[in-house]
Amino acid sequence: MKIVTTPMCEEIVKLAGISEYSINKFPTKDDGDLAILLSESKVDIESVPIKINTSKQIFESIKEVSKVIGNELSDEEILPFFEDYKLCKKYLKSDFKRDTSVKVYSEFLKDIVSDVGFDIAFDNFDYVIYPDYLKNDVMEKDNLVEIPSHNDISKNPFEKAELRYSILENLI
Repeated sequence: MKIVTTPMCEEIVKLAGISEYSINKFPTKDDGDLAILLSESKVDIESVPIKINTSKQIFESIKEVSKVIGNELSDEEILPFFEDYKLCKKYLKSDFKRDTSVKVYSEFLKDIVSDVGFDIAFDNFDYVIYPDYLKNDVMEKDNLVEIPSHNDISKNPFEKAELRYSILENLI
């Protein structure tokens, strides 16, 4: 089986134990038999769609992708991948609840905002959280929090989550 992945998912593919794969930002059936890519992506070949915005999503994605080669990693085999990432490790096993309400301008940010323990609200909120690519669409003027999306940010999902968690933790 010829596996193709996107640059954003390559780290998950490696951690899952897949060593033979190709990389293409927009995989097609000409590139391989199976694509491993972000869940929002649409392709014309069989695929394993994954989410990698939160620690729990990263963990589950490594587990799911490891099944592709018939060698599903156990929880104990995946946990060491989190050792060097303090915030990813913190939010992997805990369910936090905070007294902070936020308005969120993007679906992908809702996952990480909920992970940190903020309540998502449509009115009476403390902060407005939005991805950098929606900066011009934000209607509010105060208590704005911009979160890096995909450009100018590490492709490593742990580093990306660490950065986003740290920005949100600064609100606490």
